[in-house]
Amino acid sequence: MTKRSRRTLDQDDPLCCCEYIDRHGGRSHMAGCCCDCEDLDEACDKWMKKESQNPGSLSRVVATISDRLRVPWISGAQQVDLSLIPPLILLPVFLHIAALHYLLGIVVLTAVPIMVIWYYYFTHRKKGRTLFFLSLALFSLFYMFYLFITEVVPHGDVNHLQLCAVTAGVALTAVSLMITKRGPGYVRPRPSDTHSTVTYNKPPPDVDAAYLNGEQHQVVIANPEQTDESGTAQECVQRRNWCTVCKVVRPPRAGHCRICGVCILRLDHHCVWINSCVGQANHTSFLLTLVFFLLTSLYGISLVLRSVCPHQSVMTALLYCPDVYKQYSSALCFTCAWYCSIVTAGLLHLLILQLINVSFNVTDREARLAAREKTGRSRLWGLVIDTGTYSRGFSSNWTEFLTMSKASELSNHKPSDLV
Repeated sequence: MTKRSRRTLDQDDPLCCCEYIDRHGGRSHMAGCCCDCEDLDEACDKWMKKESQNPGSLSRVVATISDRLRVPWISGAQQVDLSLIPPLILLPVFLHIAALHYLLGIVVLTAVPIMVIWYYYFTHRKKGRTLFFLSLALFSLFYMFYLFITEVVPHGDVNHLQLCAVTAGVALTAVSLMITKRGPGYVRPRPSDTHSTVTYNKPPPDVDAAYLNGEQHQVVIANPEQTDESGTAQECVQRRNWCTVCKVVRPPRAGHCRICGVCILRLDHHCVWINSCVGQANHTSFLLTLVFFLLTSLYGISLVLRSVCPHQSVMTALLYCPDVYKQYSSALCFTCAWYCSIVTAGLLHLLILQLINVSFNVTDREARLAAREKTGRSRLWGLVIDTGTYSRGFSSNWTEFLTMSKASELSNHKPSDLV
């Protein structure tokens, strides 16, 4: 602890590109990433002595490694999330292994979705945030585009117009994803409820960083409740919509996300693939991201299959492509086409469900609550649960959906919690 206290300097001094404030509040440098590893030394010492580890020792070692894994940045070294790394390594390895033989391809392309689904339910059960799925989604998009440029285009079967179309599709997908990541629309405390504020230098770990938007974390102290006889009905509604975690009164259709740790306007669901919630402010751009990705993926798959299986139609080439494993380059392209087809099928199912929900003006959260409480009606062979609360007809529902992001309240004050 003495060494750590010596490293604690004036926090107001500017950090150089390789300096950072560690998890203990001390000032550290990337060059000293292997110094003062008390937690790791203790764990290794007990392992060498064949002694039992202390409770939580492994989690402290992982926290230490995660805290010191950083990259230089202008305002100080930025932490790299460990969950970002596995997709960058495992995806190319698995795809290259699958391209060696068709039996390996069957095993890999079957095992990878199963492992991803298992990891999804594992993290979803713990209600923890992870960048694994966002890293996998982005890396899959750009790695498939890289292989398309380096493996398919040199064969000469793709003209410049087709290459520009695929490039534009990838760019539009990335741009729409960036717009979606701006935020789903957060429930803010009303100024009339504000009594005073308390500012903290660091946000709590269970609050979405996008909620703070680079600002300091503030806690708002609420005014004492002022009630009268005329406010009894309104008081009952506020009590029913009161969030005990965020300490705010939620407007209709808003919900609290236990993963992001904040309340979201018109909450639809928390999407692990964008590591954010889908709500009132970004639901439209979320659907655009799905549409752009699916169109780009389907067109890219057709170009790849025409290149590696020129004598087969696009519809049958994915199932029957003779001699494709004689050349490793063709086998790799064929394997990537299958991988993209699996991803496309999953996202197409998600898009269809989203379009149906929008047509009935129901969110995924509302549908799940209605199914749990048995208050909704099953429509379209169980694909949608119609609550009948907000639906105003097909055209009116879509008009409301396409204009709701503009109607979202854009707060100019610093984000805060209400307690």
